[in-house]
Amino acid sequence: MSNSIIKVALIGNPNVGKTSVFNQLTGLNQQVGNYPGITVEKKQGIAKISNDVKAKIIDLPGTYSLNASSIDENVVIELLLNKKDEDFPDVAVVVTEVENLKRNLLLFTQIKDLEIPTILVINMADRMSLKGIELDIDVLERELKTKIALVSSRKKTGIDKLKQLILKYTEIPTDACLNASSIDPEYFDKLRRAFPNQLLYKLWLVITQDVNFLNLERNEIKSSFTKSHSDLKRLQQKETIKRYQFINDTLKIGQKIDPTKATDFRARLDRVLTHKIFGYLIFFGILLLIFQFLFDWSSIPMDFIDETFANLSSFAKTNLPTGKFTDLVSDGIIPGIGGIVIFIPQIAFLFLFISILEESGYMSRVVFLMDKIMRRFGLSGKSVVPLISGTACAIPAIMGTRNIENWKERLITILVTPFTTCSARLPVYAILISLIIPEKRYFGFLSLQGLTLMTLYLLGFGMAILSAYILNKVLKLNCKSYFVVEMPSYKIPMFKNVSINVIEKTKAFVAGAGKIILALSVVLWFLGSHGPSSFNDAEKIIVETNPNANAEQLEDKINSYKLENSYIGIMGKTIEPLIKPLGYDWKIGVAVVSSFAAREVFVGTLATIYSVGSHSEEEVTIKNRMAAEVHPTTRTKVFNFATGVSLLLFYAFAMQCISTLAIVKKETNSWKWPIIQLVVMSGFAYVVALTAFQILK
Repeated sequence: MSNSIIKVALIGNPNVGKTSVFNQLTGLNQQVGNYPGITVEKKQGIAKISNDVKAKIIDLPGTYSLNASSIDENVVIELLLNKKDEDFPDVAVVVTEVENLKRNLLLFTQIKDLEIPTILVINMADRMSLKGIELDIDVLERELKTKIALVSSRKKTGIDKLKQLILKYTEIPTDACLNASSIDPEYFDKLRRAFPNQLLYKLWLVITQDVNFLNLERNEIKSSFTKSHSDLKRLQQKETIKRYQFINDTLKIGQKIDPTKATDFRARLDRVLTHKIFGYLIFFGILLLIFQFLFDWSSIPMDFIDETFANLSSFAKTNLPTGKFTDLVSDGIIPGIGGIVIFIPQIAFLFLFISILEESGYMSRVVFLMDKIMRRFGLSGKSVVPLISGTACAIPAIMGTRNIENWKERLITILVTPFTTCSARLPVYAILISLIIPEKRYFGFLSLQGLTLMTLYLLGFGMAILSAYILNKVLKLNCKSYFVVEMPSYKIPMFKNVSINVIEKTKAFVAGAGKIILALSVVLWFLGSHGPSSFNDAEKIIVETNPNANAEQLEDKINSYKLENSYIGIMGKTIEPLIKPLGYDWKIGVAVVSSFAAREVFVGTLATIYSVGSHSEEEVTIKNRMAAEVHPTTRTKVFNFATGVSLLLFYAFAMQCISTLAIVKKETNSWKWPIIQLVVMSGFAYVVALTAFQILK
């Protein structure tokens, strides 16, 4: 065991605190990626078990059983069946929670029957006295043929015991909880004789699930032991009944629940938070507070970051040797990166509030609350999860639709999710709102800018719902759907979980956007600093046509002429006739086009363009550059109210994200739907932005 690594699969139902246990074991020693060939998120981390032993913890997607109904659940089964997989576990840790032990144990007994050393974690032990629950751990260990760690991830108890059990995993018995042949003795006897060297329960999973393992071909097994779909379902139901009979018998002697000792207020709180009137009012009140805080709390760090990058750009320009490299750094890279770093406070706060809502258990109540509304538009409550998580990023939100079994509901949810305002839109909204909306307050605490931001979020969500209604009428797909949502217990959000979630998601956002922005900043700087012959003759042309201008006026005119006649200026002028009716000049046009790579690139692009077009060495922030920009002929502000509203509405509805298009193609297995998305959303955005500008100008 010296200097070895134990491979641990962390498995459990949704909402049992599996993520909390994972965070307690690994801390920040985590990596997030995808399983090979699919878009299911793969989380793994390293835990120090003893001085010379570490464990590789693989956090598998939440699943209720090994009877898979989604891609996420298939991942769990395929890993547990394939011993040749590099991540095949030495030991499985099944996380359950004390209030729903009976339901959670179904998955435990199935994994136990795969003859993998399996540890049972009973989480939320601190709630036992609150719920009037008593457990006889010795009896449960004997009946379930396992070792148990009683854990409270909130109070950080039991984790050391879990580490000790992982360290001694070879001592855990691998006896099955259920004799598989008891499901259908005759059928399973034939199966055993045909494959004498294979585990019977593994063969049963291969027959009933869409998976392969070892050197056996699934079709070979199925062709030899074919049964109708209804017969297989009947046997699966029989298996489930037998497992619950075993679980009931075990809990009768190992668990004691006395409701008279419970001190629970969950039911009373649920009646308020899921009320048909007050529930919605409370939800929208919470949203209103979140958007107020987004502007109020983040303004100080944002101003600091903005000024810091302006100072940094000025410092680079004045202290580095004159030349192309200095221009690239001061006018390209620094303003470009500053255009995204400035919005880290707002994005971090957004993730903070979402994490708190999820950790507290309130988000599940929102899903339940919204189910009735969703059904009227051809969706279900399950669709709310992708729509709400789309406020962080549309990509994982669209991946999250895999839990929607109904294909029509899933397709509609995929197509409308990009309407919800993701964090990439936040930089665009924030900078434009600060330019065109005054800093007024109502009743002393309601900020007009915060109200505007909330309106844009509600507008995107409303458009998603309206689009879903239209698609439900247009798409002729008949499917039955069932809605099941788990209502976890209310919990005070754990600081560690919330912090890790905010840090990881903000880091992922900045790293992903930063690569794009850095690359585009270099490209845009080059396109803005080079051009055809007219660009190179700028100084001569300006001096000849402006003989009476002083040195500063000449430099301003030369820089302006160079920018308009650079490669980027030519590109912008080419598309200007198309975007001019929307109130945009050619510089905004370039930013809009470049932001098809990612919406947040819009601000960084303008920062780079304005830096290239400026000779000033003064500390000028991105916001001030945009506020000072004027049309060369009319001398009116470029970012006036009409143009600002037009841009806000354009970004509210346009499909400005190549990555989202790619994930839609992957999830629908067709280019048809992402192309329809791109054309319809961008076309609609153009029409709305055009109408708004023409009315307001």
